[in-house]
Amino acid sequence: MGKVMSEEAKYKLAHDLGFGEKVEDGDWSDVTTGEVGSMVREAIKRGEQAITEEAMENGKLHQQY
Repeated sequence: MGKVMSEEAKYKLAHDLGFGEKVEDGDWSDVTTGEVGSMVREAIKRGEQAITEEAMENGKLHQQY
């Protein structure tokens, strides 16, 4: 099974959500299930936003022709 998210993206999400200091040493064992859940929800939200933005841009391109 391939990676779903890069290590860099995981660390950025942890920092964005306020618990990045827990994982700076590479040890994720202190991260709570609630924090992991927050990461999953935020990753899904960001992915959906990226897809929507891409679809809107593609739509604009098609409307120009």
